[in-house]
Amino acid sequence: MASVPPGIRLLVSFDRDQWYRALTFILTFLLYTSFHLSRKPISIVKSELHRNCSSVSELATMASSSQQPSLPPLHTDCSWKPFDKRNYKQLLGTMDYSFLCAYAVGMYLSGIIGERVPIRLYLTVGMLTSGLFTCLFGLGYVYNIHNLGFYIFVQVANGLVQTTGWPSVVTCISNWFGKGRRGLIMGLWNSHTSVGNILGSLIAGSFVSSNWGLSFIVPGLIIAVMGIVCFFFLIEHPNDLKSMYAQNSSPRKNVPTKSWNGVNGETEVYLQYKDNKTQVYYYYEDSVTNRKSYDTELLLPRDSVCVPMQPVVVVKREVEPTAISFMGALRIPGVIEFSLSLLFAKLVSYTFLFWLPLYMTKAAHLDAKKAGDLSTLFDVGGIVGGILAGVISDKLGKRATTCAVMLLLAAPTLYGFSMISEFGLGPTVGMLLVCGCLVNGPYSLITTAVSADLGTHKSLKGNARALSTVTAIIDGTGSVGAALGPLLAGLLSAGGWDQVFYMLMASDFLALLLLLRLVTKELTSNKSHPISAVELKEH
Repeated sequence: MASVPPGIRLLVSFDRDQWYRALTFILTFLLYTSFHLSRKPISIVKSELHRNCSSVSELATMASSSQQPSLPPLHTDCSWKPFDKRNYKQLLGTMDYSFLCAYAVGMYLSGIIGERVPIRLYLTVGMLTSGLFTCLFGLGYVYNIHNLGFYIFVQVANGLVQTTGWPSVVTCISNWFGKGRRGLIMGLWNSHTSVGNILGSLIAGSFVSSNWGLSFIVPGLIIAVMGIVCFFFLIEHPNDLKSMYAQNSSPRKNVPTKSWNGVNGETEVYLQYKDNKTQVYYYYEDSVTNRKSYDTELLLPRDSVCVPMQPVVVVKREVEPTAISFMGALRIPGVIEFSLSLLFAKLVSYTFLFWLPLYMTKAAHLDAKKAGDLSTLFDVGGIVGGILAGVISDKLGKRATTCAVMLLLAAPTLYGFSMISEFGLGPTVGMLLVCGCLVNGPYSLITTAVSADLGTHKSLKGNARALSTVTAIIDGTGSVGAALGPLLAGLLSAGGWDQVFYMLMASDFLALLLLLRLVTKELTSNKSHPISAVELKEH
């Protein structure tokens, strides 16, 4: 007999729960990757909406000689109206602000709604509608739309529907993974943000020079397809699977049965007839260990059935916890401090997200595609920073201290990047990686591991229905900063890019100051409390 291949041995070594946990990890990773993939195109297309028109006559001659009627007419100003005016930076900043402001406002509502509706359906609807509005922006190119109000409307609508994503995926991944090594797991998982930005940059950059409408339409179709995948495969909670397997394990329909409901309908006693004998199945659920069992006992012949109810032990399920209120979530220790700190940390991250490609075209004199490709290095550094922050915070058991150290190092690094980006490609690449690591590390840690920790804080006494609301409050407050950052960048860049970097450095220091109380509390504790092995979280 041939030996079993090593690969098959590896596959069968994992139990069912581990496979489903891996499926949830990968699926939620891909789902939120598609969210960020659909947000990135606007930053790539900005340089095409307002182009450097120094060689318009040459481009016009080439276009006329090609004689391709399918191409849109080339205007002498070469920019896309209404972004052909001198205040184009303010107009582009307004579009960013429209999206992010709607996202910030919608996020507070999204968490509350997410606690009260099925996550799978909520996320599916959000992804389908987000795909629709992302495609609508690209159709502005196809149908030659030059109305600023159209683009702002699409941005506002897209910002609102995209708020369905973050509370949903964080709640889902936290349901499957407990506090053990949460920083590492969520640091790896949160790399979907940077992966989505990278893929969005590459996809949008491949179309931006020829047909920028496809830079939006293709990502829009991708997130819509992923919404369909979400509907068919997302498992919200491990208990959903247990209920399914319990139903499959109940007596078969082709065998005569009788059943009685236990106390309040929480326990069923199935009476099954087979071979002129009767078996009674006592089905109960242990609310402490979450184990389900079946006890079997032979009874009298079928014609004289007598079911003694005294031996049946009924264990009541715990009352389903109610969703936490907005003010109740704010009273959880640490929520306000981390929320306000994230406001400034996310301000810096999203300013890079929306303005870095345009800055590279102006400062390094690169074309739109090269600037978009180079900007992905910031997100590569962000992946490393998120994982590094998670590992360190797990080891030390000090989330706030880890964030504070990275924020302290980020401010001078930003100043160095503003000085070195004009001196050559090599130094620019290095500074992009370092900046991405230090800027996105705290942002990643707060939005994932910290949010999950606070959403399952001991003050909640096991109420798991606070996680989505807490996540939404933290990320919603951070999104206020995300809305302000690109807007301020658009206004300040008119006076020079140095002012933008001064604003970013000041924001990093403010984020650090807001964490000082929590840092002091962590450092004055008797000892660090590293988190032990991974455990499946059940509530």
